[in-house]
Amino acid sequence: MAYGERGRRPPVVDLADRRALEAYRPADPEVVAQARRLKEAALLDFGLTESAVASWLYAKCHHQIPTTAIDTAAVVASGDGSCLLLYNPDFFTGLGLDGVKFVLFHEARHLVHRHLFADPELRDDPVFELAAEVSINHVALLRLGRTGLPLLDGRPTGIDPRTVYEHYRTDLTAHGLEPVPYETFTETDMRVYGELKRMHRPPVPEHRLCVHMRDGLVPADQETVDAVTSSALLNSLLAARRGHAGAERELLDLMGRTEDGNARAARIWGNLGAGMLRGETTRTRTVDWWQRWLVDVLGSRLRDGERLVYPKKRGALLAALGQDPMLARRGPVRDKVLVVAYDTSGSMPQHVIAWLTELVGRIDGVEAHWLSFDGVVMPFKPGERVYGGGGTSFQAVADYVEGRTEANGRRFDVSPDAVVMLTDGYAPPITPAEPDKWIWLITEGGSEWPETHTPAMACHRVTTGSR
Repeated sequence: MAYGERGRRPPVVDLADRRALEAYRPADPEVVAQARRLKEAALLDFGLTESAVASWLYAKCHHQIPTTAIDTAAVVASGDGSCLLLYNPDFFTGLGLDGVKFVLFHEARHLVHRHLFADPELRDDPVFELAAEVSINHVALLRLGRTGLPLLDGRPTGIDPRTVYEHYRTDLTAHGLEPVPYETFTETDMRVYGELKRMHRPPVPEHRLCVHMRDGLVPADQETVDAVTSSALLNSLLAARRGHAGAERELLDLMGRTEDGNARAARIWGNLGAGMLRGETTRTRTVDWWQRWLVDVLGSRLRDGERLVYPKKRGALLAALGQDPMLARRGPVRDKVLVVAYDTSGSMPQHVIAWLTELVGRIDGVEAHWLSFDGVVMPFKPGERVYGGGGTSFQAVADYVEGRTEANGRRFDVSPDAVVMLTDGYAPPITPAEPDKWIWLITEGGSEWPETHTPAMACHRVTTGSR
C-alpha cells in the first residue's frame, strides 16, 4: 500500500510519535505547506465527485503526516487499530495535483484490495501483486479521466497496465496461445490475475511493488484494514442508497471487478447487502440498513483496554529515532450506549411499526435502550408487546432521556451517546439539550424538519418496506 518504488527502502513506520515522523530529515517548510494543500485539494475532489470510497477511507485516517521517512506515500494500518496516511512532501509537489489524486486513489484502492482479497496464498503470489497494480491503475486511469500515469521528473511513475498487456500479448503469441483483447484482460481483478498466469514469464518486477508485502516495513494489520475498509464501503453504500450517483457507479464497478472467482469478496459484498444496488437481495442474510449505519457511525464512549502490549513495529521506529520504547494499552474498547425511540402514534404507517418491532434487539455491540412513544414514553424490552396510537410528542422523549420525567416509576439514569428517533416527523419540533447526539430517521412521506431546525440535527430518509 505504498505507491511505487524509488529505490530507498523506507524505515519501519507506525503510529508512534507524530513529531518524530514529521521531524525525520525535515523537508522545506514551503514544500510541506504546498504538499499539504495538494493533498487537501485532492481529498476534497474525491469527496465531491471522483471517489466516495477514497473519501471515506481517508476520513478514517485521522493522522495525515508529511514526512521524508518514506519516499512516496503509504497508508499505515497499525496494530493498535488506527490508520494514518504518510506522504513525502517532495514527492507530492513533484507530481502536482493530478498526480497526487492518482496516488491517493491508488493507495485507497490497495486498502480495498487487501480487504477483499485477504487470502494468504494470493497475497504471497507476486503475480497477484502485479495483477493488483494493473487493475488499480487501470481503474484509476478511467475514473480520474487520465490518458497516462502521473509524471515525476518527466517520467511516468507506477505500473502502466497497457505496457503489461503488451508483454502479455507478446508472450502468449510467441507460445502459440490466443491473447484476449485489452478490454477483456482488464474486465475484473481476478481476470487480470488469471491471464497473467497464462504467461510463461509474467513481467513481475525484481522487487516487491508494495512495501506492505515485505516483512519489517510499513505495517498493514489485517484486522485494522478490515475494520476501516468495511466502514468506508458501508458509508459509501449508504450514500449510494440516499441518491449519490457517483458512489453508486463506483460501488457497482467495484463489485463487478472483485466478485469474479473470489469467494471472500462475494461474501463481504453479500454481508454488506450491496446487491440491493443491483436490485438483488441476499438470500442467506438479513441486511437492516438503518441498524448497520447506526453501528458504524454512532459516537461512542471510549475506555482504554486493560491489556498492556509492547508494539514491536512502533518500538523499532522509536529505537531508530533514538527514543525509548514504551508499552501501550490495547484499545480503545468501544461501548456504544444507544436509545432507540420509535413513534407508535396513529399517524405512523402500521407496516413500519411491525417491521421495526420484528428487528428489535438485533444490534450487536451496543447497550441499547428501547422506547416507544406517542404522547407519552413507554420503555420496553425485545419481545414485549408495544402499545401506541395517541398523539405524538417528541418533547416527551427528550424529557425522559434527559432525566426530567419518569416512565413506569423510574427515571432514565444513563447518559446516551446517541438518541435515534424513527418517526414520520409530524409533531411539534423540539430542541434537545445535546442536539448533536440526536439522529432522526424519517419514514416515507414524513417531514424532515430536523434538517432545517436551528440547530440542525442529523436527519436521514429511510426506506422500510419489506425486502
